[in-house]
Amino acid sequence: MPEKLEDGLATRSGRLFTAYRSGDEAKMAELVQTLTPILWHTVRSVRLDTATAEDVLQTVWLTLVRKADSITEPQAVLQWMVVTARREAWRVAKSTARVRPEDFESATGTVQTPSGESVEDDVVAADVRDRLWDHIQQLPQRCQALLRVIAFADRPDYAGIARSLGMPPGSIGPTRGRCLAKLRVALAADPTWEGR
Repeated sequence: MPEKLEDGLATRSGRLFTAYRSGDEAKMAELVQTLTPILWHTVRSVRLDTATAEDVLQTVWLTLVRKADSITEPQAVLQWMVVTARREAWRVAKSTARVRPEDFESATGTVQTPSGESVEDDVVAADVRDRLWDHIQQLPQRCQALLRVIAFADRPDYAGIARSLGMPPGSIGPTRGRCLAKLRVALAADPTWEGR
């Protein structure tokens, strides 16, 4: 039976986690694939370099495996993972003596791969992404967190996102709209953006 359209990320994550705890080890790989984009951007928002962010994510996933039996509400696994990732990233960031700007390959936190286009096209595309993320980083923290999470969810689960970010569920849509409006104004005012 196909997933219902309203079946959100928290529900899917809870179902996968429940199946994993019931002995279906393959469901953990599916859970990792489902949640890693959101967790990646949660960790990178603390401005950790790529290698450190990868270590933090590995620690978070290992913590989930170790504490799987102590999570009483499987539907809360998304919220638990986001909070755990954020706390571990903050802990690591505080213990790191200094993070150098050259440790970041891009503001998106992804390694650029050849696209099959010319080098010039790749450079222009990377520049556009970097400028966009630079503008996102100028937004209020609440907007940054919300846009990072929503941008990488196939079907955003507003209730789960609201719990993870400590916001009322009914405010996610309007807040997202205001954040995107602020981003549009910032991009329109940037002469280097040139209406891209």
